[in-house]
Amino acid sequence: MNKLRYVSLSLTLLLTLAAGFAGAEEKEEGWISLFDGKSLDGWKINENPESWKVEDGAIVAQGERSHLFYTGRDFKNFEFTCDVQTTPGSNGGIFFHTRFQEEGWPAHGYESQVNNTHRDPVKTGSIYNTVKLFQSAAQDDKWWTQKITVQGKRVTVEIDGKKVIDYVEPDDKEGTVKLSEGAFALQAHDPKSVIRYKNIAVRPLP
Repeated sequence: MNKLRYVSLSLTLLLTLAAGFAGAEEKEEGWISLFDGKSLDGWKINENPESWKVEDGAIVAQGERSHLFYTGRDFKNFEFTCDVQTTPGSNGGIFFHTRFQEEGWPAHGYESQVNNTHRDPVKTGSIYNTVKLFQSAAQDDKWWTQKITVQGKRVTVEIDGKKVIDYVEPDDKEGTVKLSEGAFALQAHDPKSVIRYKNIAVRPLP
């Protein structure tokens, strides 16, 4: 066999095997991508659709109050990650265990706050109206990874790998702002706020 052809075939085989191992590892880890980087397929806007667009591989929230709900399926126990970037003075949020509603601030589930320098004193990573942080571990104009983990009654939030929230919900928690099961939603807060969300993924947990 021609030596050059042999090397070429060997390289092709190695690449094929490597791709197979990578695919098996990805499948084993169980991560599910929620955003294709190109469209809002699998998501539903409740009001003011002009507040949302996809640009440079990210979901951009800017405009009047609006929420973008993931409609693929509901989740109970999970690890969720999302890369986030804000402009100075921006406010947004990531909701979990929520459900679609036609208008207004989501009434079900919790919100993980996105806010580094907005006048609202509750900063990035906080579980809004439940566990408040008054300093942000993230910075405007820089991408950070916001990770939310729910396991039973425990919620943790990490910013770039730093744990900022470790909350255990009381068994007697009443109302609709509590753990149950549900969707994710992203928030467009106001016209002066510009939030970018990308690399959105979830891994279901037992």
